Amino acid sequence: MSFLDVMSCGFGAIVLLYIMMIHVQEPAIKNVNREQLSEMRKLDFEVDQGQQNLTQLAEQLDETKRRLDEATKRRLAILAQLSERREEASQQEAQTLAQREDLAKLQADVQARQEDVKRLEAKAAASEGTKARSFVGEGDRQYLTGLKIGGAHILLALDTSASMLDDTIVNVIRRKNMDDQTKKDSPKWRRAVRTTEWLAAQFPLDSQFQIYTFAESTKSAVDGTDGNWIDVSNAKDLERAVNGVKAAVPKGGTSLINLATAAAALSPPPDNIYIITDGLPTLGKGAARGATVTGRQRLDLFHEATKVFPKKVPINVIMLPLEGDPIASASYWELAQSTTGAYLVPSKDWP
Repeated sequence: MSFLDVMSCGFGAIVLLYIMMIHVQEPAIKNVNREQLSEMRKLDFEVDQGQQNLTQLAEQLDETKRRLDEATKRRLAILAQLSERREEASQQEAQTLAQREDLAKLQADVQARQEDVKRLEAKAAASEGTKARSFVGEGDRQYLTGLKIGGAHILLALDTSASMLDDTIVNVIRRKNMDDQTKKDSPKWRRAVRTTEWLAAQFPLDSQFQIYTFAESTKSAVDGTDGNWIDVSNAKDLERAVNGVKAAVPKGGTSLINLATAAAALSPPPDNIYIITDGLPTLGKGAARGATVTGRQRLDLFHEATKVFPKKVPINVIMLPLEGDPIASASYWELAQSTTGAYLVPSKDWP
């Protein structure tokens, strides 16, 4: 056998051995690669799951932050509402306290008024029988503050001119042409008569009085007593005076100076004069000089008459205003004030 054959055989053996080793190692390598691949796939899956979980966690975190922001806003809103409620509760508590104080004051005032009523009722009961004449409803009509019916000699004068038929000039003209009974039934005249009755009912029993009606002339409501005082204690004469007023019919103009002259002629002079009228005079001592009289002339007639009234005697005026005579109220108010008397414009439901 040649050397070449030996080398060829040896080389072939080495190749055969190498081939056999490759066939033996290939399954092991495949097994190793399969396990690594499985591990890698598992890791890849876990990575994918981790990324998905991370995404979900990020979304949950964002949702949590959003809800936290909303909760914070709601908390701030609730705190603001709570602050407002507390402030409102504080204000209501203060109002309640003030209302309680007002209620306490009102209750004290009511109690004081009730005590005043009781005192007045007791006073009225004690003075029962000291009046010569009664007036229906007078207990509810003693609210004319400042009008005091008193004095030893009291003069009450009622305006019986045509203007006392109504509050408006048009209706005065219309009523002037009606019959006497219709004139007596006119609302304004009935108020004037009832006012006279109310005043007469307040005369002190130990005083003397005189009731004059004045229009173009002045006369006593009791015939035959002009210039004389009448005892209030004489109930019949007082009733005659009131009936004389009820029998009067409003007509003609108004002369205030004739009333002032009659008042000055009384002896002794009156302690109080009460005049029920509706406006300035339209006449002087005599008859009218013309068919009409201006406002300036009426005011002059008024001032002329005021100079004739007895001095230092309170003149109290109850005014039933007439349309178109705006100066009358101010003039009579000034007269009442200058003589320390009272001036009243009563409501239409009085007395």
